Amino acid sequence: MLLWGKGLSSLNLYKGENTLQPLKGRRDTFGLEEAEEWIRKLFGEREKKVVLGIYGAPNAGKTTLANRIAMDCNVEPKGVVSEIPHETREVIKIENLNLNINGKNLQLTILDTPGLATKISHLEFIKYGLSESEAIQRTKEALKGITKAIESMNEIDAAITVIDSTKMPYEQINIIIIGTLEAKRKPTIIVANKIDLPEAKPELVKKFYPNHQVVPISALTGQNIEKLYKILTEII
Repeated sequence: MLLWGKGLSSLNLYKGENTLQPLKGRRDTFGLEEAEEWIRKLFGEREKKVVLGIYGAPNAGKTTLANRIAMDCNVEPKGVVSEIPHETREVIKIENLNLNINGKNLQLTILDTPGLATKISHLEFIKYGLSESEAIQRTKEALKGITKAIESMNEIDAAITVIDSTKMPYEQINIIIIGTLEAKRKPTIIVANKIDLPEAKPELVKKFYPNHQVVPISALTGQNIEKLYKILTEII
């Protein structure tokens, strides 16, 4: 049993058949901070604060996944989803997300990052009905967004790389993202997204990245999302 001394300022430890006696060679009282540290070591950390970055090519489903995680944690989603590439051009931070899986509680801060690309042309945006001036402005903002996404990799504890499983997984940008995160020694999960679509081929993603954790999911419907959460608690 634990016996508190005067107020909360000291803690007596006794060790016997049914009680704890003073530990040999140590004083029998110590401060509150030391007591909290002793309890943490005895029972282990049950809550961990984690900054999780979500990366991928434009329209891979990063914001949809960030919104899904937020909703699963009963937090209002922040990101706007659009078919137009580079809709997210700023790093969107979603804080105070509590995810409890198998008794382990993660206190998450998610960074929903702009889509990464090796090249951007304003002509790409004109196809979606933007005027030339709007397309040029969006291109400038998208380029700045890429820089911010790369810089955010220094702030994170772990990452999810989202790959559109309806496309070929060996696009250069996917290889660059995963390689950069590895070089920075950031634990990374690869998500093969959009498995709700009939043309999805998540097995190709697994085949191309055999040395990585690959989780097929649908961020839109939530299919297989629990497996992603489980693996996330294992790698952190």
